[in-house]
Amino acid sequence: MFPGHGGQLTTDRRAISCRQRAGAIGNPEISPVITAAKLKTRTVKDLANMAKKKKVPGWHSMRKGDLIKALVEHTGSEVGKRVNRSSDKETVAKARPGKAGSVAQRKDGSRKTVHGPHARHRLKQIKIKLAESKDLSFKSVADGNGCGKDRLVLMVRDPYWLHAYWELTRASIERAQAALGQHWHGARPVLRLSEVLRDGSTCSSRRVVRDVPIHGGVNNWYLDVQEPPKSYQVEIGYLASGGRFFSVIRSNTVSTPPVGSGNAFDENWAEVAKDFDRVYAMSGGYLGQDGNRELKEVFEERLRRPMGDPMTTRFGLGAVGGRGRDNDHALKFEVDTELIVHGVTDPDAHVTLRGEPVHLRSDGTFAVRFSLPDRRHVLPVVASSPDGAEQRTIVLAVDRNTKVMEPVFREPGE
Repeated sequence: MFPGHGGQLTTDRRAISCRQRAGAIGNPEISPVITAAKLKTRTVKDLANMAKKKKVPGWHSMRKGDLIKALVEHTGSEVGKRVNRSSDKETVAKARPGKAGSVAQRKDGSRKTVHGPHARHRLKQIKIKLAESKDLSFKSVADGNGCGKDRLVLMVRDPYWLHAYWELTRASIERAQAALGQHWHGARPVLRLSEVLRDGSTCSSRRVVRDVPIHGGVNNWYLDVQEPPKSYQVEIGYLASGGRFFSVIRSNTVSTPPVGSGNAFDENWAEVAKDFDRVYAMSGGYLGQDGNRELKEVFEERLRRPMGDPMTTRFGLGAVGGRGRDNDHALKFEVDTELIVHGVTDPDAHVTLRGEPVHLRSDGTFAVRFSLPDRRHVLPVVASSPDGAEQRTIVLAVDRNTKVMEPVFREPGE
């Protein structure tokens, strides 16, 4: 054995091995890399022989499509084994520009996704949107110096609708994020509606009705409720996984009126101003509770008038002092009333009220309006059929009793 010849022989063997591996890649039958497109050009017999050589389980009962799929999977597993044995370095697949990303294999066999510039831009946009949807901070319209404060006001719209209005500072949202910690990522902002239950005394308890998902960029929300009259309260907070709830702020307590006790209110503040006394009273403004301080502040800022007792709310601070009035400048005040009698009958019938004929509309309805002085009124209403064969009578008895009370004069400081 010659050392020089031995070294040359080893080099030649390595070159031959590389050429053999290169040739194997070009030959589909012996190549470890087999694609489905190449296999589709082969016959079923050829595919069966290849599966037999590679010892694919169950090859004898497979059809052409099954054989192609089995060969591709079998070849892929062989390539993975050879790569792990021949290389100790991490293989990273370069992502193409504009694509979502590619899969890279680490040294320990695990995989990671390498994202392209377009995918990274999209992920950044999604993170920004998620952060905006969870940011409930909203600057108050009255904060000219940028110093905001937290408040949540609940108002009654009608027996079936409540209106929540809030102003939250950025610091409050950051406190919620710090309190939730690792749960902040999966937390979502909600408006928690609770029914306030009273046991006939000053004690009360709360029952959660439901959590209403909300989002950033708004500062008010309408809530539908059922079975009036009931008392409600809302909280703004974040609901994390596992049912954990972090409350940022709690509202005042309101009571919905019975059905038919009044008309619905428009959602705009301009419409609320037209009937603010009723909205303020139904929302608990005149109850004098500590929890209604935010309600009073919001009404005073929005409507630009003082809110307190009904006299002050309606007429302003000048009504508190009052001033005397002499007889020459006495307050003029007169009240009268009228009565409207309405009904329906056959369009071709004949109707009289206190013996006087009543005009019927085309659908048989009628309405009569007249003055109602102070006394007892007996009003017979008679309807007769066109042929006079049938007649029906309804008698209305109405009493009016008007009483004028003595005037009251308020002295300053009274």
